[in-house]
Amino acid sequence: MPHHEIELSLDAHAKIGESPTWSMTEQALYWIDVKAPALHRFNPSGGATRTWPLPSEIGCFALYDNEAAALVALRSGLFRLDLNSDQLTRLADPPYDPATHRFNEGECDGQGRFWIGTMFEPKTDTAEPEPGPLFYYTSSTGLVPQPDLGFTPNGFAWSKDGRTMFVAHSKQHCIYQFDFDAGNGRISNRRIFAWIPEALGVPDGSAVDAEGCYWSAIHGGSRLIRFTPDGKIDREVKLPVSQPTMCAFGGPDLDMLYVTSAASGLNLLHKVTEPHAGGLFRFRPGVHGIPRHGFAG
Repeated sequence: MPHHEIELSLDAHAKIGESPTWSMTEQALYWIDVKAPALHRFNPSGGATRTWPLPSEIGCFALYDNEAAALVALRSGLFRLDLNSDQLTRLADPPYDPATHRFNEGECDGQGRFWIGTMFEPKTDTAEPEPGPLFYYTSSTGLVPQPDLGFTPNGFAWSKDGRTMFVAHSKQHCIYQFDFDAGNGRISNRRIFAWIPEALGVPDGSAVDAEGCYWSAIHGGSRLIRFTPDGKIDREVKLPVSQPTMCAFGGPDLDMLYVTSAASGLNLLHKVTEPHAGGLFRFRPGVHGIPRHGFAG
């Protein structure tokens, strides 16, 4: 396993840090704490941070193209958050019962559609488990359901040529691939890309690099795994926290890999051995990333 110097960028102690997204325009990293709930912006050059508190759990977000705004997916629905005025504008009601489900993973495709998954996370222990559907959202179409169901969708990404979409089903320890029709926003032909052994952890958030390799954060496994385009393990990067949640390329040349993590759910021993759980980390992976697409509106 190659050695990588892992740097703690921000000792955030997030309950569930997620969705790191690099802004090339601002040279800053946006990320969320699902349970705070809040959207954060971190400036690596000076360490300055800004926080936008939110009224309900946030599963994911996307930055708007050419607007100082974010599309935020809350348990209570989809909203446009004005990053200057902090104003929230409702765009869509939740397509589920908020007592049992919430939005989870989200990512924009090359055409600026926002793909978003729903996860089963009931507010009480009496609800029967029920998988949630996958959608994409645009301002003109609203939420459009897709042919995939999952209990905890994660790891959304696209291949370098944009013809394949990745979706991880965390509870099934499986990363799937779909054929992706960019023109119509359709997925088809689901097949297995990679399995993660149950004893190792679960596949969480992801990123694709300029060589077409898929990086998966292994929640509970203290590592990132880099898969080649044909699903073979190319590299594993050990991390100082057991619950990494997602990774994203950043920096002026997209040669830095940022990793969010979670402190929620750790027992007392892990809290002692992982004093920086919930922090934001980074390292140089030796490969460049691909810019994440923004929301086209």
